[in-house]
Amino acid sequence: MEVVTSEAASKSPAGAGSKGKLYLVGTPIGNLDDITLRAIRTLKEVDLIACEDTRRTQQLLSHYGIRTPTTSYYDHNELVRAPELIIEIERGRDVALVSDAGMPVISDPGYRLVRLAIHHNIQVVPIPGASALVAALVAAGLPLESFHFLGFLPRKRIARRRVLERLRDESRTLVFYEAPHRLIQTLSDVLKLLGDREVAVAREVTKIHEQFVRSSLSEVIQRLQQRPVRGEITVIVGPLEPARQSGGAAGPGENQSISTEVARIMKERDLDERSALKVVARERRISRSEAYRQWQNERGAIR
Repeated sequence: MEVVTSEAASKSPAGAGSKGKLYLVGTPIGNLDDITLRAIRTLKEVDLIACEDTRRTQQLLSHYGIRTPTTSYYDHNELVRAPELIIEIERGRDVALVSDAGMPVISDPGYRLVRLAIHHNIQVVPIPGASALVAALVAAGLPLESFHFLGFLPRKRIARRRVLERLRDESRTLVFYEAPHRLIQTLSDVLKLLGDREVAVAREVTKIHEQFVRSSLSEVIQRLQQRPVRGEITVIVGPLEPARQSGGAAGPGENQSISTEVARIMKERDLDERSALKVVARERRISRSEAYRQWQNERGAIR
């Protein structure tokens, strides 16, 4: 097996018997300033840039004065275009693969090309760049010791719920992308199947209208229902609390009714009903509106 070393942005000398390289280049996810000097140099030096959308990539190339020829490479032409690009690389041409935004291959086309390049002993060189996944994660304010990236969840509700069912006891933070028009429905499925966990919904990360909505799932759903959601969405769902994993011991007051908890806290802390209900909601990690709904239901049942 051929052993290759990586000289990151060096251009392969064309010539008989010399192969080119495949560069996987990270591009901005919104703000055009979020590109590395190495990425700009690589895009200028390669012989061809394979793009998910040539028109969108051309905006970036024009911004930085890059005149390298481009070709399309997307889901529906990947089977044909991947072998064609491998032939070009074997002839000594360097090819860069870019997606519309972020790192190629991650929830974007490119896997077949990378696998084929490795099979043909072609050097694959990653040129790191912006990633919506990482940018959203670090600003979410949720545990990141380990996390489970799900890409895009299934579009159909039944299939999506099957995936979520398998994650009931998942102790890691969950991360996935979602389309704006499915966001509320998906978050509602997560709430129903995984419980009212902490969540951060990141919208339009690095763009002008960047927004993070952080709270419990029930609270976030309520807030997002107030106005249409638009833009690129990354969802980060906090891990299952240790006390609730695999039927573990319940937290303080979890086995008691909310009415009983409210009465106890009112007595112990000398609080009125409204303040005590807020305390219960915080301790149970549910929204105040959800705590109030459960409290009202319990009171109605008692009557």
